[in-house]
Amino acid sequence: QVQLVESGGGLVQTGGSLRLSCAASGRTFSSYAMGWFRQAPGKEREFVAAISWRGGVTDYADSVKGRFTISRDNIKNTVYLQMNSLKPEDTALYYCAAASSIVTMQRAGSWGQGTQVTVSS
Repeated sequence: QVQLVESGGGLVQTGGSLRLSCAASGRTFSSYAMGWFRQAPGKEREFVAAISWRGGVTDYADSVKGRFTISRDNIKNTVYLQMNSLKPEDTALYYCAAASSIVTMQRAGSWGQGTQVTVSS
């Protein structure tokens, strides 16, 4: 397993942008598929985006397609989530996760503590 620490959350107005980062410890980061999830108050945790271990394959929730971009830097052991055109419904606690593949991301074995994103209307 890897240890994950998210950062980059904050308060932004509708239409604004934020870039989340997730720093991973351990030398095996490049062997993991990475993902982002979010959980709004009173709601279930939901999948946002995922990226394969080499970065060649990505997957997005329909609600964020065209607005969010996931990327990774295997030298820096970091995965990013660029969020543009933010909406109030994007307000949530955003979590980073590591899994053996994109297909198994929902059963990820490693999770960060989360970073809060709040979008004001």
